[in-house]
Amino acid sequence: MYSAKFQTFIEMWQKDFAIERTIDEKICVDRDGNPIPWYTYPAIEYLSQFDYRAKKIFEFGCGNSSLFWANRAQSVTSIEDNLKWFEKWQQEFHHENLDIRWRDEGEIYENAIFEDDTLYDVIVVDGKRRAECAAAAVQKMAPNGMIILDDSDRINTSQEYVKAVENLRKVDLIQVDFYGFCPMNCYTKTTSVFLSRKFDFVSKYPVQPINGIGNLWSMQRKDRKEFFKKNG
Repeated sequence: MYSAKFQTFIEMWQKDFAIERTIDEKICVDRDGNPIPWYTYPAIEYLSQFDYRAKKIFEFGCGNSSLFWANRAQSVTSIEDNLKWFEKWQQEFHHENLDIRWRDEGEIYENAIFEDDTLYDVIVVDGKRRAECAAAAVQKMAPNGMIILDDSDRINTSQEYVKAVENLRKVDLIQVDFYGFCPMNCYTKTTSVFLSRKFDFVSKYPVQPINGIGNLWSMQRKDRKEFFKKNG
């Protein structure tokens, strides 16, 4: 038997974060059905604040994150190593600014980022060979950009992640770790964002941070008082 306050907490996760749907349906979406990455919710909320309309994104690892970025950015290049998933994404994802490439053999995978002369504003390391991909990413990041390393908490048990983080930190990037729950999982993990010392992305909003999902201060004063009365 749950207390009323704890039931309110559960309902927030069910309705506002839609985490029950993501777990049951095995799909990364928000409460409105929009695609979101398989990052932690705190990382998603932080990243969602910025204006990416003039930004170029590169992903090691394809999925709903590719749609998340394609809906926001100027261009997205996403590398997939599984041919079955590549064919699925090719059929289902229809964005003119999204380029999905299949690269699966050894160094070909991480070297896909060198196939053109572009410097990328955001580089996501969320596929295989993460140490090698991190080393490649630092060479192709725009001077004011960021690199995202998902599942970074695996550094505690994996030498691959130890090396990946080492490759990112040795070029003097600022590491910010976002711990918490994520779509489709019933446990927590960490998504780390590595920022250039010249990071200067502009927020979409007049203030930063904005109110996150379930934040009390996003309510009108009357509604806040009613919430406190019911749950205080």
